[in-house]
Amino acid sequence: MSSLYIVPTPIGNLEDITLRALRVLKEVDFIICEDTRRSVKILTHYGISKPLISFYSHNQQKRIPDIISKLLSGKSAAIVSDGGSPLISDPGFFLVKECIENGIKVEPLPGASALITALIGSGLSTDGFVFCGFLKRKSGKIKKELLECAKLNKTIVFYESPHRVLKVLENCREIFDENLQVCIAREISKKFEEFIRGGISEVIEILKERNGLLGEVTVLINVANKIEN
Repeated sequence: MSSLYIVPTPIGNLEDITLRALRVLKEVDFIICEDTRRSVKILTHYGISKPLISFYSHNQQKRIPDIISKLLSGKSAAIVSDGGSPLISDPGFFLVKECIENGIKVEPLPGASALITALIGSGLSTDGFVFCGFLKRKSGKIKKELLECAKLNKTIVFYESPHRVLKVLENCREIFDENLQVCIAREISKKFEEFIRGGISEVIEILKERNGLLGEVTVLINVANKIEN
């Protein structure tokens, strides 16, 4: 029976991949990649050579019929993202949906995730959380989205460009208590991994002194019972 495997790959440290993931990547007939140039580096590191199909937000609809056809013919495939668990703020949902509708087995593998790693290292409440993906671009929409998430009284988690983090935190300070605890998780599992923790105003001052950030960023905000009336 043909299968589509959803395979997490390292988000930084190349050791953060499971034995099962390596086995699946070696056994499938082809691998669907968000960016073949990035995926080939990981595959080469582990001595894996397979046909690669590029699959990203702007070409996924064109690629899906061909991929489904290959799977229906009896071939198996793995889908990977540039790093971490595929489909989380990355393309892949429509492919998985089509596989299910066509009776193709979908097997998700557990593994690396910037979202979960940032949450458990943040020092903020992990009893429940709300993941927002990437926030809207405009300040008004950012505030609206954050306030909607805050109503659930859970830790808010979202991905953000390092160049926009300061702007987003300033928006947060306008709608929440300035002492609200936040955490900026940067370059998780990489050489320059860093967690910046503190009140919103405190973290804003740290970022201003450093003139911004570099690398991939996850932002966490502890909003439980902290919304200003």
